[in-house]
Amino acid sequence: MPVIVGAAFCPHPPLLVPAVAQGAAAELDDLRAACRTAIRRVVTPGVRPLVIGAGERWQFHDANARGSLAGYGLDLTVPLGTEAPGPVELPLPLTIGAWLLRDALGPECGATGWSVGPDGDGDPGLLDPDDAPRALIVMGDGSARRSTTAPGYLDERAAAFDATVAAALRSGKPDDLRVNAALGRDLLAAGVPAWHAAAGLLDPGGYQADLLYDAAPYGVGYFVAAWTRRD
Repeated sequence: MPVIVGAAFCPHPPLLVPAVAQGAAAELDDLRAACRTAIRRVVTPGVRPLVIGAGERWQFHDANARGSLAGYGLDLTVPLGTEAPGPVELPLPLTIGAWLLRDALGPECGATGWSVGPDGDGDPGLLDPDDAPRALIVMGDGSARRSTTAPGYLDERAAAFDATVAAALRSGKPDDLRVNAALGRDLLAAGVPAWHAAAGLLDPGGYQADLLYDAAPYGVGYFVAAWTRRD
């Protein structure tokens, strides 16, 4: 099985793509910069990215898979890991992950991906069969109920839930990523399945962790962290 040398944790709002955000693009400059830093820190030469994020079901995506942003007013398809043509099949988390990889590494990073089923558990043979070391790019938002203007309106439990997620990302311990799934569903936290899947893939011995971003600019918890193997 390939070694997982680290993980970058990023959120997946469509507004990360400046052409979607348009006049509000500058508001997320710090978030984009944090994502770029996390990805570059874990995807070093010789390491292949593997993007994971929530989808309707478990599904492997080859490097030529693409995601569309047409549903967000932008006529753009985003390739995952190569410019070679392929099916338009990526769900939103992987589409934004593909865009972040292109932003950080360029168009030919060789990334593959997995859409994670709703429970985030199971053993779908997540890693490709070759032995190239991997870095996970784990896509997931926190609660979407941090304010009265949030997509799910205000829920008083949301801030504490997001604080638990931030602590888990700061800890570098994979088991801490198994946050309360039922509460996460109540709070519209889209990242829970991907975080649970990452917990099952990462080395239980832990990683050096750096939480680079923790804020809720639109009432949605966004986190960026970089986990690297300890020397």
